[in-house]
Amino acid sequence: MSNEMILLLGKALGETIYMVTVSMIIASILGVPLGVLLYTTEKGGILESENLNKIIGGIVNAVRSIPFIILMVAIIPFTRFIVGSAIGTTAAMVPLVIASVPFIGRQVETSLKEVPYGLIEAALSMGATPFQIISKVLLPESMPSIVAQLTTVVIALVGESAMAGAIGGGGLGDLAIRYGYQRFRPEIMIATVIILILLVQLVQFLGTRLSEKLRKR
Repeated sequence: MSNEMILLLGKALGETIYMVTVSMIIASILGVPLGVLLYTTEKGGILESENLNKIIGGIVNAVRSIPFIILMVAIIPFTRFIVGSAIGTTAAMVPLVIASVPFIGRQVETSLKEVPYGLIEAALSMGATPFQIISKVLLPESMPSIVAQLTTVVIALVGESAMAGAIGGGGLGDLAIRYGYQRFRPEIMIATVIILILLVQLVQFLGTRLSEKLRKR
């Protein structure tokens, strides 16, 4: 493989890491509170509101049911409105965030349900407010599980970021399509697949280690 292709692979890897990192940060900022809201507003929750829970849950389920490749194409006008372009790494982050927020919300909701309800009852008996229960009981107790769930989301984002290359999203997926598939260079395809596998392995390793450390505290 030529030095030029090695440089292109390095650039594409950097774009993929940029897309996944920024998308994950934004999606987590929006998705974690969404998960908390889904959990606390359900029947018997500390902020019980069945109607609100059904509305939010319906929207979350609707977005999650849309295949990512269709979502990317469907929101091109919105992407262009937000970032001024429908192609490139920054543009690809718009559908990545939209697809990840409801995913994170459901994952966080699942993690919060693992917290023993006795802890919540104990906090309520001591006069804790809903915000105190969320910040002092629910999130700290469920953090190891949340980290494990977010690791799964990051891995999904890696795959989706590669898929974004199909519409000019940049990154390893774009490189594999333009240089590997369209120019009939299988070595480029193989190289991008190997890099993606290694990247996923690294993310899983780091996420698992962090979750285990939090669980031991």
